[in-house]
Amino acid sequence: MIPAHNEAENVGPLVREIVGALGGRGDYEIVVVDDGSTDATGERLAELARTTPCLRSVRHPASRGQSFAIATGVKAARGTWIATLDGDGQNDPADIPKLLALRAGGGAASGPLLVAGYRKKRRDTWLKRVSSLVANAVRGRLLGDRTPDTGCGLKLFEREAFLALPHFDHMHRFLPALFIRAGGRVVSVEVGHRPRQRGRSHYGMLDRLFVGIGDMLGVWWLIRRRERR
Repeated sequence: MIPAHNEAENVGPLVREIVGALGGRGDYEIVVVDDGSTDATGERLAELARTTPCLRSVRHPASRGQSFAIATGVKAARGTWIATLDGDGQNDPADIPKLLALRAGGGAASGPLLVAGYRKKRRDTWLKRVSSLVANAVRGRLLGDRTPDTGCGLKLFEREAFLALPHFDHMHRFLPALFIRAGGRVVSVEVGHRPRQRGRSHYGMLDRLFVGIGDMLGVWWLIRRRERR
């Protein structure tokens, strides 16, 4: 499942890579949510759909943000397990089978499972690397999510487990803490990371640090509220 905003240059190569990574694994679908793109993302997806039967796309008339796009894609998905990755091509679809191999032990008996990618070797600018390090440290200290890289777009979870979580803007940044709050567990696995080859990043340092402070405090409140029950 891919949330995409103004990624006309990336959706084609990314979809083809996913097909190459999963082509021999039986039934699967690729759900792309076009989050109100103002470029040719929608047109590229329509062209891809003519030659890629497993591709489904959903479009928001206006941009609603990454968390809303992910929620839309999960609701539209028909599979039990959902793998997410960013639409900028920096996540490597070849890592998806690695996440799928860790599904054993998930499910209701042991609580919901979140498999989270860990970009140990980041291929970003120094500013992005530093801001992510600071954000992960602050989140980990406050929320106790025990996750080295909450911002990695490559994640795997069960559809119903995700839909049972509280939903709010920017929730995708706090999935590990929300899964733990729900009685689940988080498994981090090292994945590859690639430099952005096409298009333009939609996030800056302020997005990663300051915009999410209110949301982080809200998640902290949710965790504390549940602990007091």
